[in-house]
Amino acid sequence: AGYDVVKKGHDVRASVGVLTEQHGLYMRMTAIEYLDFFGQVYSLSPSARKMRSENLLDYFGLAEAAKRRIGEYSKGMRQKLALARAMMHEPGVLLLDEPTSAMDPESARLVRDEIARLKSSSRTIVICSHNLTEVEALADKIAIIYRGRILIQGSLDELKRQVLGAPEYEIKFAEAWDARGVQLPHGVETVSVTPTSLKVRVEAPGDANPQLLKSLSTVSAPLLAFQEETRTLEQVYLKVMAEAKGREYVQ
Repeated sequence: AGYDVVKKGHDVRASVGVLTEQHGLYMRMTAIEYLDFFGQVYSLSPSARKMRSENLLDYFGLAEAAKRRIGEYSKGMRQKLALARAMMHEPGVLLLDEPTSAMDPESARLVRDEIARLKSSSRTIVICSHNLTEVEALADKIAIIYRGRILIQGSLDELKRQVLGAPEYEIKFAEAWDARGVQLPHGVETVSVTPTSLKVRVEAPGDANPQLLKSLSTVSAPLLAFQEETRTLEQVYLKVMAEAKGREYVQ
């Protein structure tokens, strides 16, 4: 947020919204009372508190339960209310610890959509999550942390390239094909060949793939498919963690 956390603690709190694993909900309050209370903590005017509380409760599907005590809420409802509290003062920075934990699929999608919307509104959002599929969908930059130390960080594409190497493509033919006479472009390496398929590793797909397709057009067998092999953040994570734990074992 650009503030010294020691000298300008008030400014930091005014600029940061936090969703922790332990939500700190006040079970005897109703949801509307709870959000209004935190609106007062953040020095919002009565009209702003009312409007913001009602909008957030409606957005997260809690409007009908606004006057129920939080102690009567399900775990998923409490998670949504805690996220609403973190967003109450429209902070510039959001720190979210497992934001969709314990939510049903529809509610989880709603939260992911809201996080995606917030990304485009000049906010910094830091998510701590073990849901790697969710991280893939939301994060612009990813860091893998182990024992308090960042092992690797970068965009998803950068991590895949750094950890898993150049992307691989599988080319399938409708019938047996003859690999003889096919000249692969520069930067394209054969990984495996079968009677009806070819797998290659491509250093610069944007440049090499059009040339590769042109080379394959000389093959008599009809081309059935040309697709990139799926590579996930989970594969990156498992390899990075295995290497980190292996180094620990050696030491």
